[in-house]
Parts: sequence; C-alpha cells; structure tokens
Amino acid sequence: MIPRYTRPEMGAIWAPENRFRIWFEIEAHACDAQAALGVIPKSAARAVWKRGKFEIARIDAIERETKHDVIAFLTNLAEHIGPPARFVHQGMTSSDVLDTCLAVQLAQAADLLIAGLDRTLVALKKRAFEHKMTPCVGRSHGIHAEPTTFGLKLARFYAEFARNRERLVAARREIATCAISGAVGTFANIDPQVEAHVAKKLGLVPEPISSQVIPRDRHAAFFAALGVAAASVENVAVEIRHLQRTELREAEEYFSPGQKGSSAMPHKRNPVLSENLVGLARVVRAAVTPALENVALWHERDISHSAVERIFAPDATIALDFALARLAGMIEKLVVYPENMRANLDRLGGLVHSQRVLLALTQAGMSREDAYGAVQRHAMETWRKGGSFLARLQADKTVARHVAPKALAGLFDLGHHFRQVGTIFRRVFARSPRRAVVI
Repeated sequence: MIPRYTRPEMGAIWAPENRFRIWFEIEAHACDAQAALGVIPKSAARAVWKRGKFEIARIDAIERETKHDVIAFLTNLAEHIGPPARFVHQGMTSSDVLDTCLAVQLAQAADLLIAGLDRTLVALKKRAFEHKMTPCVGRSHGIHAEPTTFGLKLARFYAEFARNRERLVAARREIATCAISGAVGTFANIDPQVEAHVAKKLGLVPEPISSQVIPRDRHAAFFAALGVAAASVENVAVEIRHLQRTELREAEEYFSPGQKGSSAMPHKRNPVLSENLVGLARVVRAAVTPALENVALWHERDISHSAVERIFAPDATIALDFALARLAGMIEKLVVYPENMRANLDRLGGLVHSQRVLLALTQAGMSREDAYGAVQRHAMETWRKGGSFLARLQADKTVARHVAPKALAGLFDLGHHFRQVGTIFRRVFARSPRRAVVI
C-alpha cells in the first residue's frame, strides 16, 4: 500500500523487519522444543537465541542468487550462529515458517482493526445519543418516506459495526493457527510437540491438520470479514455524501480553517473524506475474491496463493485500518444541521404523514382502496402544486365524514413516529460489543 494510506503501526506489521523477526522466533522456539525432546543439543538452541541475527539487505542479496526467501534467511542466520546453525529448521519446511508467520501478522493486524472498530463505535454511540430525538425525514428510494431521527440513523450504523466487530473477533480466532508439521503435513520428521510449543509461544493454537500449508478457508473467512466491514464503511460514507448535497445540507464533513474544496471554485465544500472512504472500501473488498480462490490448491500444496497474499494481505489490512481511522474522525467532527433536517422534513407540506391518515380512514370504516385513493389524490395534488396536505384533506367532505378535521390535525404529530425511539436505543445499546479475546 502506498504511504499516503499507511498508518505507522499497521505498516510496521508488514515491514520486512517484523516478518524476519517472526521467522527468527519461529525457528528459535522450534529449536527450544527440539532440544527439550533431545533431538538437537541444548547448547545449539541457546546459540540460536544468543547469536541469531539477520540483515535485510543481506537476505535480499542471497535471495537474488538462491531464488528462495526462506533459504536466504536461514543462510544469513547461519552466518551469525556458526556451526550450531545446522540444527536450525530440523524437520521443517518453508511453509511452516511462512504460514505461521502470516498467522501472527494477521492476528496483529486484526488487533489494530478491532481497535479501529472500537473507536468508530464510540463515535457513533456518542453522536447517536446527541441526536437521539433530532427529527429528519426518512427516505426510501431517495424519496421522502416517513419521519425518523438522525440518532436512529447513527444507531443503525452502530449496530452494524458492532456486528462487524464480532465477525472480526471470530475471524481473528480462526486465523491464529500454527503449522509446524513438515513436508505434506505428516510430522514425519518433526514431533507435534514442537508445533504445540511454538504455537504457545506465539499466541497461536496448533492447526489440527495441515497439508504442509494452513488451510486457506481460514484466510478466506478472515478477508471476507474485512470485506463486510469495508462495505459498512461505505454504507456510512454514502449516507454522509447524500446528506451533504447542496440541496439537502443536513450534515457535512468538518471543513477546517484553510481547507480548500476546489482549485477553480472557491465556494466548494466537497465530501472528500467520505468519497475517499468509498474508494478505500473497494480496495478492501477486492481482496475477498482472490482469498476465496486461494482455497483450492493442488493436492497437498502449491504456491498459487503465495504471490496473491503477499499483495492483498498488507493492502487490505492497511487500507481498512486507514479507513476506520478516517471514518471515526469524520463521525467525531461531523457537522449536523437540525434546522435543515426539519425544513426538509416539512418541505412537502406534510406528505410524510400520509400513512397515518390512510390507517385512520380504514379504522373509521372506509375500504382500504377508497381510503388509499382519497389520500393519494390529495397527496399528488400537494406534490404538484405545493401547499398544505392537511388543509386539502380537511376540505374533503368524504374524508371529513370519517375523520373530523381536528382529529386529522392530530395525525400530523411527529411525536407519534418517535414513540419507540427509546425502545430501539435500548435494544441497540443494551450491551457493549464483546471485547476481543487474544489467544
């Protein structure tokens, strides 16, 4: 991922220094376990920890000749350890190192993403309660439907991100497995106790059965969870983009002093953050399909998945990490215009109350067909010519015979629509999302 969208902590997870450090820890912990089993001298295991070092530039130079990254790493390691290095990597294969390392990196990345989700949840909850009873119009198909509150919009997003958090916690648990099982995964030349020891030291669990590689359905589930979270980021961003449109101006991104919206038009205040989030969401979701395609490998293993993961694992996690931080900041500073929300709610002369009138007429004895026809007739007239929907209904003698003009006016009360807001909030915020449990 380009530096523009890489936050330091997430970028460090995918840096060569972190990757090779994890490789070294895998090999060194495996040596400890081998020494405990009597397979290698204990002095050799101590030497690995004491003298083991690596240089990224040297590894790269060796790899240019060997065309094999793990061999290049082991060669560089041996240059520092000396003769005891012959006991390193005993009974192991490259995938034991690569796949276990990737599991550690994905678990590390998941922890940062969960923290990003937590910040987003805090921001959504705070703003939801702030605008719990702020009236605005609900829209279906982009058209005015019935009254709602801006707090309910935000509460809906909160519930969605709480589900994303639960999915990511589950995905982290599923991806955090260790495979030190040797060629084709049979443990022919290495004891399963070595795998168990390395797993414990790295905060992983042993992979129940590996075929030299960790099964890629785990990775597919992980990146699918990231893809859904990215879709939710876009869901919020699209809503903000719509609400910021000039014709609505119900909410907008914070526009800082000195900020410029356009090189040509000084008046512009563009929703650049939310538009950027939509683009980043596409990048994250783009990892889902190749992750699914990586599940099917030839026999016990091939490396068709390898190059793909080297690209999309860093890119997807880095992009989502950046997106979550940007989204949380956008929500925290979101500028809300309740007066514009109310003006837009009233813009169609009360048409948003049409369902209440329809129901009242049917309950008063009119057939649904007749009631719908009468309400729609006055609604379309109000839509075309403006004016008061209520006044037109009150002037209709047929309508008045069933519902008195004063009773009709009572059907236009916003309070009716907001009677259950408290109930919904209790459902959404009754419990906080479960904290992540680190294995």
